[in-house]
Amino acid sequence: MGSMRWAAATGKNTPRLRSLAVVMVLSLVACGCSIRKFAIGQLGNALAQSGTTFSSDEDPELVKDALPFSLKLIESLLAESPEHRGLLFAAASGFTQYTYAFVRQEADEMEPKDITAALEMKARARRLFQRARNYGLRALEINHRGFGAALNADAKRAVKAAKPEDVPLLYWTAASWGLAMTLSKQDMEMVADQPTVEALIDRALELDEAFDQGAIHSFLISYEMVRQGGEGDPAERARRHFERAMALSGGYQAGPLVTLAESVSVAKQDRREFQSLLERALAVDVNARPEFRLVNIIMQRRARWLLSRIDELFLESGM
Repeated sequence: MGSMRWAAATGKNTPRLRSLAVVMVLSLVACGCSIRKFAIGQLGNALAQSGTTFSSDEDPELVKDALPFSLKLIESLLAESPEHRGLLFAAASGFTQYTYAFVRQEADEMEPKDITAALEMKARARRLFQRARNYGLRALEINHRGFGAALNADAKRAVKAAKPEDVPLLYWTAASWGLAMTLSKQDMEMVADQPTVEALIDRALELDEAFDQGAIHSFLISYEMVRQGGEGDPAERARRHFERAMALSGGYQAGPLVTLAESVSVAKQDRREFQSLLERALAVDVNARPEFRLVNIIMQRRARWLLSRIDELFLESGM
């Protein structure tokens, strides 16, 4: 549901310094209680800021192999420090991105070959997205006690408590929740959560529409196509978000192009636009902006997969 931006918490330490901090802190974790608590906190801060190391990598398979260890390390530290907001953020964003890039995509590609295995993998993806959502909610609860209960009672009212510093958590909680919903279309309880997802992402947009160089707008490209009760044509709303996402990213991200093609061009059965958008996505220079490199490589993989299915997705050949 929308393109994923490989994001990290805001931090200005270099990846080298963060790596050194991790090594040094790990050596302290086994020490006395107070030192151990301090060490866990420092390691948590370092891990929460480590996304930029992955974002510039050119080898998705290497990142795919490395991420499970990082995510389980984060969970181990959370068991020791359950209210560490940085670790909770890292878990929410990390599980969402890992699942979208490496579990959901592989399930989609597997479906024509082995439907049973694909369904099992999609069920796993749904569980992982829900895990990410739960971490996001836990983090929001730290600064806003009773947030979860308030969200269940009246989502639109509850999110008014969120502040600009909550935008990253609002975004990743909404993204993971929305992605879980796309894999739960037969689960009426999950479908009923749509207004909550909508409240979270709309509040994030209200507080910081430029967040992470257009990430919220990229999410809303696909979301507008399923929004209930929205004003006007859903496709036009989606296109407005697309234009804003492209402007905020400087045109250096393939994700908005892929998302518009998959969400709008297919729905409108506009084969020509679909092909043009995906070709533009594949033409994005992944080395032009290193901070977008990994996500662009991943989205270009999806673009190629979508192009391979063009005859399945469009009733008319367009020729």
